[in-house]
Amino acid sequence: MKKIRFDIIKNRKIYYIVSLVIILAGVIGFVVNGGFNLDIDFTGGTTMSIEMGEGLDRAKLDRVETVAEQVLGEKPSVVQKAGDSESLLVIKTKELDTEQRDTLFQAIKEEFSLAVEAPESTENVSATVGEDIRNRAVLSVSVAAVLMLIYISIRFEFMSGVAAVVALLHDVLVMLAAYAIFQIPMSSTFIAAMLTIIGYSINATIIVFDRTRENRKKDFKRPFEEVAEESIWQTMTRSINTTVTTLLTITMVYIFGVTSVRNFALPLIIGIIAGLYSSIFLSSSIWTSLRGLRRKKKAN
Repeated sequence: MKKIRFDIIKNRKIYYIVSLVIILAGVIGFVVNGGFNLDIDFTGGTTMSIEMGEGLDRAKLDRVETVAEQVLGEKPSVVQKAGDSESLLVIKTKELDTEQRDTLFQAIKEEFSLAVEAPESTENVSATVGEDIRNRAVLSVSVAAVLMLIYISIRFEFMSGVAAVVALLHDVLVMLAAYAIFQIPMSSTFIAAMLTIIGYSINATIIVFDRTRENRKKDFKRPFEEVAEESIWQTMTRSINTTVTTLLTITMVYIFGVTSVRNFALPLIIGIIAGLYSSIFLSSSIWTSLRGLRRKKKAN
């Protein structure tokens, strides 16, 4: 049976356009939806935990959201079960004073005929803490990108380092597009998801780059474009198999996990797919394009 083969490097402009369209869709989603659905981890607000005394399904959570919206005048940012608990309700919303908290609790108590006299816990998260989390997120990604650029430049060449970092930036932007389009609550777990995808994606990219370096040593006179194309296809099966295996696990987590876990798993699924796409269709293509630009610059 003949293997399916098509030109990746020669058709790289097509893949650049596909990525730009996805990122542009994210920008449109960001504008249309009025920004990201920021959790109180970023904006500051109030977290209230209430023991409901019975299992919480999606219908009951929707009822809680409706009651909260009627009391507060706007939907809370998060209404979900707490971790593995089936009956502990967690509500995250704008910062509430004591009267507003009491009013919200009493409304939920009456709606569900609860026997409890007070919430399990109530705490406020200041906007200052949210700003600190945002700064740490930017710093984490920046430091990771710089260190990866240095490492890959030493191991391969500077152009390959730049190509890898651009591919990583693509993966982060695709994840942000998913958050903007699907309005996934963006909490502190976003940082963990983003760094996980960066680590996963750079590993797949280095596999391709390493094979490219080995093939260039065997025949240094061959055009770089041909060597890169061959290297991508030689590592294609490995890249796809690794990604599918990982996706199967995370997809099960998404299907059977609680809401908080699903909000973490969905961006991971999207990020892993984006990482596969960038390691196959973008990283080597960008490396080839950068080498071509450098040759033109030297020729002029």
